[in-house]
Amino acid sequence: MNVTIQQGGIQTVAADAIIVNLFQGVTAPTGATGAVDQALGGAISELIAAGDLRGKAGETVVLYPRGAIPARRVIVVGLGKPDKFDLEAVREAAGAAIKQAQKVGAAAVATVVHGGGAGGLDLAEAAQAVVEGSLLALYRYDAPRVQKENDDETPVDSLILVEFDAVKIGAVEAGARAGQIIAESVALARTLVNQPSNIATPTALAQAAQAMCGEVGLICRVLDEPELRAEGMGALLAVTQGSDQPAKFVVMEHCPESCLTQPPVVLVGKGVAFDTGGYSIKPAESMLGMKADMAGAAAVIGAMRAAALLQLPLRVIGLTPLVENMISATAYKPADVFTAKNGLTIEIANTDAEGRLILADALCYAGELKPAAVIDVATLTGAKGVALGSRTNALFCDDDVLREALLAAGQKTGEPLWRMPLDPAYDRQIKSTVADLKNSGGRSGGAITAARFLAHFVGDWPWAHIDMAGSAEYSGGPEDTPRSYLVKGATGIPLRTLVEYLRSVVE
Repeated sequence: MNVTIQQGGIQTVAADAIIVNLFQGVTAPTGATGAVDQALGGAISELIAAGDLRGKAGETVVLYPRGAIPARRVIVVGLGKPDKFDLEAVREAAGAAIKQAQKVGAAAVATVVHGGGAGGLDLAEAAQAVVEGSLLALYRYDAPRVQKENDDETPVDSLILVEFDAVKIGAVEAGARAGQIIAESVALARTLVNQPSNIATPTALAQAAQAMCGEVGLICRVLDEPELRAEGMGALLAVTQGSDQPAKFVVMEHCPESCLTQPPVVLVGKGVAFDTGGYSIKPAESMLGMKADMAGAAAVIGAMRAAALLQLPLRVIGLTPLVENMISATAYKPADVFTAKNGLTIEIANTDAEGRLILADALCYAGELKPAAVIDVATLTGAKGVALGSRTNALFCDDDVLREALLAAGQKTGEPLWRMPLDPAYDRQIKSTVADLKNSGGRSGGAITAARFLAHFVGDWPWAHIDMAGSAEYSGGPEDTPRSYLVKGATGIPLRTLVEYLRSVVE
């Protein structure tokens, strides 16, 4: 997608479609929408007066200027109620409008920066949200099939952000650039998750991470199984021993020269390329979505790309343990005992509680990096989905500053988090009679006991665990909150939250 900035009035822009907006309750359009309305002889005002345009969030109408202005079409998108307007509303409006533009066959689209004027939002942040919402809504996975869906659609190949005030062009450019970097990083994460698991093997995912690092200038190291044994990662290797696909452990580092001595922020992403449940096998219907059990790793890979391209003056290290959880004669079994990297022994109560095992060793590895903070993200427990559904993700955090920063980042990006308890009293559920811990505490408080398990592999540094189960994929069904910029398949959540957190640390 070619994203550019243009100074001037949007009513003067030659494009296949121009996008303006309207707040709910407005009866006389002003600003850019008012200028377009005047150029069209009051056509937008007529729609408002007739009740055909109310400005409700996500509402769109298309007008045909018939030569009154250079643009071939005008799309008016509703912003909703002014008192509920925020950056998420900008993303929603941008997504709805660009989908309408694609539907009518507009290849070149120009848009105002929703919220940058009467909306009262920071102009750079609003421009970022417009680009994010637009590009995220246009994402399509190039599935391996002969007959492609929507082959007859004209793709939107250029997006112009139009700003009337020349003084403000710099802010719009900065926001648009950040939005494009972040949206394209989300697209990378989405594609990794959308790929079938026979393609996106641990080795292939590691190679994809290496390729990305090479493109953007990140340091990358991939540990193979002999190196993992040397590291003492017995918990991770237990999960992978039933698979023909070898485990990989990817270490990605963004370290500007000015940050060489800085303690790193470490991001850890669960990377189970496919999860059968092992001998604690999943029901058939529950296994269908398990190619997405590496969505945490995909989010971390994408976040590292964004950190590099945004040139954040911050040392950031991304860790992605990559395995398959399969059934075979060599697979690990219930009642087996393994030793993690920090020496703790773990009884296997449930082979389907594998994600916490690979994260345990990854957290131990993170601790050796002397981190400023560690954040792990994982599709970890079905219990999280029962508790919070797909819209909101669970945040477990032992540090007040880190917790508040992540909550703010999630709210700002439209990927909300909810604080969950991390009370050591829950440890009684994961107490073992034959080892230090067992890897499952049963159904009761399942997301909490999983987090408590991970806490035993955390050192004296700020740590947060984000359980994003249920949010890695979007089906558009009743269990999903409709969002215009999400399409069926992988979401990339919580990549944008991670990047916003990193940017907030810099600021």
